[in-house]
Amino acid sequence: MLVDFNTLPEESRVWIYQANRTFTDAEIEEIKAKLDIFVTNWAAHGSDLQAGYTIEYKRFIVLALNQSINKATGCSIDASVNFIQELEKDYNVDLMDKMNVSYKQGDFIAYKTLTDFRKMAKDRSVSKNTIVFNNLVNNIAEFKEYWEVPASESWHGRFIK
Repeated sequence: MLVDFNTLPEESRVWIYQANRTFTDAEIEEIKAKLDIFVTNWAAHGSDLQAGYTIEYKRFIVLALNQSINKATGCSIDASVNFIQELEKDYNVDLMDKMNVSYKQGDFIAYKTLTDFRKMAKDRSVSKNTIVFNNLVNNIAEFKEYWEVPASESWHGRFIK
């Protein structure tokens, strides 16, 4: 059951998929239409899942699930992963590689491999104050509070001296 992302409880589970490039406005409209269909039909063992999504910075797809109504199961999580993999194919984009880092450079969202980010930290091209996206947050409350944070407040901080 599709609901507005902003109406979901703070403890709703989130999954964040970062793209290796910015989506065009036309792609975002298509992706939203596909997400509407997927989330509307998303179920766990035949029971509807109350879920929503948001697309942030034309680059991040955030799925959220109210687990107080029905919890995600292995099959429902597999269905969401398969859906995201289809988006990867349809738009020739990488959404699943967790070994990449997104961070802010002014108004621009930069995307680097973890290896490149580590090198940039060593070279002091990024600092503890660089705003990074912590895609490991677990729920909407953490998403609101800890998704966009200085590198020193995220797992990224281990690379910055």
